[in-house]
Amino acid sequence: MGFGGISLWQLLIILLIVVLIFGTKRLRSIGSDLGGAVKSFRKSMDEGEAEQDKKQIPGSESQPDADFAENKASEKHSSGQG
Repeated sequence: MGFGGISLWQLLIILLIVVLIFGTKRLRSIGSDLGGAVKSFRKSMDEGEAEQDKKQIPGSESQPDADFAENKASEKHSSGQG
């Protein structure tokens, strides 16, 4: 058995028909176009990850982004009421 019930001979016959229909030059150009598309996709993914890494500031996880109401409320209670 081959792939999904297709034998090796059937795959070779399909390949032969595809080569006869499209020709080797056209198949080669389709393959190179597909390879170039995959290569550019990987490059753009790597660039996107690099930009995302640049945006993250090291150590920013421990620092709060803003003053919270809890801090202001605790200051009022400690200074005004005792």
